[in-house]
This record gives sequence, structure tokens and C-alpha cells, in this order.
Amino acid sequence: MNNHYQAVIVGGGPAGATAALMLARAGWSVAVVEKVGFPRRKVCGEFLSATAFPLLRELGVADAFLALAGPEVRRIALFAQESLLEPDMPCVKGQSVALGRALGREQLDTLLVQHAAHAGATVWQPWTVTAIDKEDRQSVCRLVAKDHQETRTLRAPVVILAHGSWDHGTLPTQALRHAKRPSDLLAFKAHFLGARLEPGLMPLVIFPGGYGGLVQTDGARVSLSCCIRRDSLERCRRMWPQASAADAVFEHIRASCRGIRETLAHATLDGSWLSVGPIHPVLRSRTMDGLFLIGNAAGEAHPIIAEGIAMAMQSARLLCDLLIGRQEAVWAGQAHQSIARDYALRWRTAFSSRLYAGTLFSTLALTTQGAAAAVAALTRFPAMLTAGARWSGKVTPGITRNRPSSMIMVP
Repeated sequence: MNNHYQAVIVGGGPAGATAALMLARAGWSVAVVEKVGFPRRKVCGEFLSATAFPLLRELGVADAFLALAGPEVRRIALFAQESLLEPDMPCVKGQSVALGRALGREQLDTLLVQHAAHAGATVWQPWTVTAIDKEDRQSVCRLVAKDHQETRTLRAPVVILAHGSWDHGTLPTQALRHAKRPSDLLAFKAHFLGARLEPGLMPLVIFPGGYGGLVQTDGARVSLSCCIRRDSLERCRRMWPQASAADAVFEHIRASCRGIRETLAHATLDGSWLSVGPIHPVLRSRTMDGLFLIGNAAGEAHPIIAEGIAMAMQSARLLCDLLIGRQEAVWAGQAHQSIARDYALRWRTAFSSRLYAGTLFSTLALTTQGAAAAVAALTRFPAMLTAGARWSGKVTPGITRNRPSSMIMVP
């Protein structure tokens, strides 16, 4: 296999696969390095908002996505204590597909990577990048195979890091292990069959010490994903000492949330629970030592706004538009600094409002007083839930090529 490329992308999730597909279609020689084999399950809310559909159509995957995904999400809801609110989901004006849908990461990630490979990208999977060094104007990536410890070296003028934010590793951009803190957020996810969730309804779930969401995804499954503070998780473990961490959290949610009790009363678990954490939603650097960061590696909003996949794919779009527009200089090892500045500015313009909204909503949901005040306000004024969906980016026009103004957030 060739060891010289024009771009090496670390991570084959939605951000990395989007970047690979865009660059390969523009004539770049691209390598995607993904550490696990697909299909793979992943802790994720699985919802892809309508803001991403223009990009799906441009990538040529919209029809395949729609054929696999769950029903259109037409209404949002609040499940908190005894409250059950169901206002409408705001729509994106001017789009033929105006409502988002959910698709399991087993399906979505495989779909995107397969299209990238079909476009000409070389997929190294399952391989792990263990180090990235600089030699002249090239980046040198050291790889090791997961199954047989074979090693390789890939060289490219451009390296894009799309490895996510939760994984620990040897790269300078990967998360370091910190001392445990009571405020740490731990994430859990499971699929259920036979749930009594109305098609097109996506509830926000608020419970003591955490929040989550339900959505109908592919195969008539319902996905429940949630985040809970470490101190609240520890209380759950003490209350249900014989249960696993995930089961203790589930019992806690059911005990404190009427909507979950009724929706999942007769549902059966499809597969096992997944867990990850602690997660650290935050605005990060978009470049580091000549490396470009996209997806959660560049920054992520709190999962409460359900914009993670859309932001990841759109961040890849922002960067690749800049790289393709100046590709001759980029291939010569030039223009990195100017592209980094432009990319950072466009990233903030496109996504900072979503980060702020996510921080505000999660702060309310994760405190007893804040959650009580939010539930009281939403119960009295349900339209505020629709407004919150707007503030979190659900009606923001998709990022469109050659139209920089379309990247501006519409509150």
C-alpha cells in the first residue's frame, strides 16, 4: 500500500469520513486511519439535525441515509418528574427535508466510510496512529495494526485529527487522564425494542443529577442516551448496590421520570449498555503544531442540544473547503497558518452559539434548583422548549459552499 498521501485523517467517524470523502472527490490522495473495525456501536444520541441535510446531499449519501434512518422528528418533548410536554420541532426554512432524523452509529459511520473509500480514499482499519512527527514540510504518522502489531509510516503535508475527544492516547491532542471530580459527566447509551414512543417524538429527559434524550432510530429501535454527574452516579450505585453502573442509572431515571417509566415499561434491551467518560464539552484549539482538528477534537457542545454529529460533519466541511481552495500551496507545505486562522474564525462563527446554548441548558439541567426552575417555566410556557431548539442551532441554514454568510448563526 502507498505510504505517501496528500492528507492523512486520524479517525473514521462522521467528521473524519466527511473530510475524506470531500478531499478524495476533489482529487486528493487520502488515507483514513480508524482504530476499530466497523460496524461499531458508540455512545451517541444518534440524532442528525436538518441543518446537516444540505451537506448529506452534496456528499451523495442523503438518499442512503434517509432509507436507513428513523422517522422525521416533528415534535420535541420534556420528560421530567411527572411532566410530559410535547411542543413542535422548529423547521429549517427553504429545505426540502425540514426535519432531522436518527440513525445508529453502526449504520452511519459505515455508510460514510464506505462512500469515502468508493471515492478513492484508502482506509487503514483497524490501525492506530501512535505518533506524529515533522520532517521538513511533511508530517510523519506512525501506525500500528490492532490485531497483529504490524507498524507502518504514512507521510503527508496535511494531517487532520478527527479522533474525538473522549479517547485517551499518545497524540498531543488526545485527552489526558484527570483526577476524578464530583462534577465529571459520565455518558451511557442503550437501544430498546418495543418502546411506546410515538413516531416523530424526541423527548428531552431531565432527572436528578443528569439529563438525556430518547429518539426512534433505525430498525424500529429507540435510543436512550444520557449524561450523569459522577457524584449522582455514586449515589445511584449505593441505592442499587447489586446493579451495574448502567442499570443503576436506568433505575434512577425510571424512578424519577414518569415519561421514561411509561415509554419503556414493556420495552426490552437490544444489546448491552454502553458507557464512556468523563466527557468534557468545551471549545478547543482548531490547530496544533501544524495539525488541523475537526469534530469533537476541535470542540463540542453539551449533548443536551443534540448537535454533535451535525457539528462534526460541518466542521469537516469548513476545513476542507479552505484546503481545496488553496490545495496547490497546501501540497507544497505552505498556507497552513493562513488556513488555520480562517478555519478558526469560521468555526467560531458557525458553532459558538451552539456551545453557549449547550452550556446554559446543561447548567440548568444538572443542578437541583436550575432543573426545578426550568421544569416550572417550561410547564407554564411549553413554547420555550421550541425556542430552545432554535437557540441550539436546529433552524440554522446548512453551511453552503461559496456562501460564507450562511455560516452565521440565526438565534
